[in-house]
Amino acid sequence: MKIIGVHDGHNASACLLLDGKIAHAVQEERLSRIKNDDHFPVAAIKEILDQTGLEVGDIDYIALSSYHLAYQRTREDLSRHLRQANSLGTAIRRLAKKSPANTIYRFKRKKARIREVKALGFPEDKIVFVEHHTAHAAAAYYGSCFGDEKVLVLTNDGAGDDLCATVSIGCNGRIKRLVEIHEANSLGLIYATVTFLMEMMPNEHEHKIMELAPYASREAAEKSYQAFRSLLRFNRRNAMIFERSGGLPYAHFTFSRIKNAVQFHRFDEVASGLQRWTEEILVDWVGNCIEATGVRKLALSGGIFTNVKANKAISELPEVEELFIFPSCGDETNAIGAAFWVYAQNCLNNVSPMDIPPPGPIYWGREYSDYEVERSLLSQRHKGYLCIACENIEDEVAELLARGEVVARFKGRMEFGARALGNRSILADASRPQVIRVINQMIKNPDFWMPFACAILKEREQDYIVNPKGILSPYTTISYDSTEKVGDIVAGVHPYDLTVTPQIVEREWNPDYYDLMKRFENLTGRGGIVNTSFNLHGHPIVASPEDALDVFERSGLEYLALGNFLISKKPIELRRAGEEVLEHRDRIRSLIEESRDPVHTLGVGDENLDVPEALDSIAKSTSSSKSSTTATTTMKRS
Repeated sequence: MKIIGVHDGHNASACLLLDGKIAHAVQEERLSRIKNDDHFPVAAIKEILDQTGLEVGDIDYIALSSYHLAYQRTREDLSRHLRQANSLGTAIRRLAKKSPANTIYRFKRKKARIREVKALGFPEDKIVFVEHHTAHAAAAYYGSCFGDEKVLVLTNDGAGDDLCATVSIGCNGRIKRLVEIHEANSLGLIYATVTFLMEMMPNEHEHKIMELAPYASREAAEKSYQAFRSLLRFNRRNAMIFERSGGLPYAHFTFSRIKNAVQFHRFDEVASGLQRWTEEILVDWVGNCIEATGVRKLALSGGIFTNVKANKAISELPEVEELFIFPSCGDETNAIGAAFWVYAQNCLNNVSPMDIPPPGPIYWGREYSDYEVERSLLSQRHKGYLCIACENIEDEVAELLARGEVVARFKGRMEFGARALGNRSILADASRPQVIRVINQMIKNPDFWMPFACAILKEREQDYIVNPKGILSPYTTISYDSTEKVGDIVAGVHPYDLTVTPQIVEREWNPDYYDLMKRFENLTGRGGIVNTSFNLHGHPIVASPEDALDVFERSGLEYLALGNFLISKKPIELRRAGEEVLEHRDRIRSLIEESRDPVHTLGVGDENLDVPEALDSIAKSTSSSKSSTTATTTMKRS
């Protein structure tokens, strides 16, 4: 069965599910280069079909996440919505949601989404709509590795299909919802409101508030904490339900109340008070749900659970036996959850085996061949950089890291989600605290308090993180306390509380990346490196070789490992000397002459031969097998 899952809201995405297994998934922002793109993911769907060789007629279902999604809105629209939360117009719109006009509006919006699908050639009878929090729950439950055991499935986010949270039990392939919480009581919307109040971008910069929180002492943040503590409470009749306190307005309209409560508090104290309160609410909620259901294995999804410090607090609850958090569990993963749900329902209805494997390595995006990489390199011939084709690029990168250099890495299939996991990453020696400043000056320019993540070899996990329950952490979804060996990875921990949010790397999941880290360990004795996303600040992670070269050009990065090519802005000493320097046109001619097809030899003597067009005329099978030899190319200035 072939299912395309679609999320066409904030951070739009699409995925392909083949007989229960995720074959391809990509966010629209990676292709459009628009951060958190919320348009219908046309480019993502087209890439999936292109990369898998499937046609529209091959697809059995289109699973659309959410019954209702608002029309696309810009950052400015969202900021204006929060700023005017208590205006008369907003109050009228709130009342309109309870009127027949809302039903008409949603019907028209649904029809517009159907038209988007049909415009791609899919028939309407293949479209299945999946409720927002059902998609979150399906991602969490079917993505977990708990098998036929009972699983407590919790979803929590800002809002979706009028809800902000649900409590369900998953067992034997079925999900039974026990509790749903209306969006009027949304913890996520309150967190987003404070993010906006702190003059950051809501639905994007909440992680900055989380990372700022440790800088204020508990005592200093007490007054901010008390201000937030009055906002939500637990229902007296059902402790699995949290709700806004008496007199508190609808969660969308708390801006003025919060502003008045904390406007004279220091910014780090506000962040600390908010984060402490958030962790407290979530820990109590999880505890209440476990007590009510007796189920101690948890599967979580929804934007709230991108808060890695709250996840740490949940994981440390004594009553939590096992914990799975779907990787990058914001709305972008609802494309996957929707596809899971449609597949599972078909299996249940047809009484057929439900074979949905755990996500495993989430490198679900496109991979570029050496041929495609070299084509991109040759199109940049005027830049004047040194370019070396390496027999073992991983060894070369490890050598550079051991020398203290910072290297951007682009290789293999692109990882899905908000976090870079080595294939679209900037890497550095985590034992050198100065690399934080170096990377920030080169490319990141983030707020001063933001830490970098750390990639750690699986066999060195116990050396660096405190994880007594053995909770798996391959996706940077949970923070942990660091050990006394924190000096080995000091640049990859939070500089104030020394927590680490690791990517635990196993060879079976990413052999090239693992081998790079293993070589680095052999050189230095250290089993961890800094791993931060390969992007300009405020822009999506790079997706193509052209993106990588553009960011390399526009930043202070000095080394780029692009496929099996090493590119440098300054002289470089390799472990092995390359062959002679080749001019671009000579390189192109040699590739053409290697082709057995006589058509491809035409125009070899043409001095006006266009480099990209010439490469396009070469059979990929020929050039890809020849382009990985050890050679050096100088990108000369025109």
